[in-house]
Amino acid sequence: MASKRVPVRVADIQRRILMIRGEKVVLDADLAEFYDVTTKRLNEQVKRNRGRFPEDFAFRLTEDERSEVVAKCDHLLRLKYSPTLPYAFTEHGALMAASVLSTRQAVEMSVFVVRAFVAMRQAIVQHKELAGRLALLEQRLKDHDSKIHGLLAAIRQLMTPAEVPKKRRIGFQKEEP
Repeated sequence: MASKRVPVRVADIQRRILMIRGEKVVLDADLAEFYDVTTKRLNEQVKRNRGRFPEDFAFRLTEDERSEVVAKCDHLLRLKYSPTLPYAFTEHGALMAASVLSTRQAVEMSVFVVRAFVAMRQAIVQHKELAGRLALLEQRLKDHDSKIHGLLAAIRQLMTPAEVPKKRRIGFQKEEP
């Protein structure tokens, strides 16, 4: 009897994608879980096929990076006392890992992993576009604010009574020495 797998949602994978060294990555423990293999097996395949995993595909975390990741992500607490440092896989590294594992689950899940990375990339582009629009709106508001301040200053100036000049007496005036 085949085991029933819970369908994976792209949003579930997106939550496991982290930003490390300016790259969006998935840690080996999460990737192994997605591909339904042990982390040890995944890392063995990476070591055996090291030529397929250049630094921009996969890299080991430093002690400080691991500590930071463990502190931020509750599901990675098991890495805290691990004797080995975890690998971090970029989008291309995750695909390469699926190809070297060559299990049916890994091939199926690699599609979802790629979709998660693509969805995140699109969200970032949309956020940048939205940020640009907000900046333009803020600039317009600043311009409007300065014009409103000018109007208020003019209204205040009109509201203040003008000084009434001293009235001159009518008739002949004697000059005072």
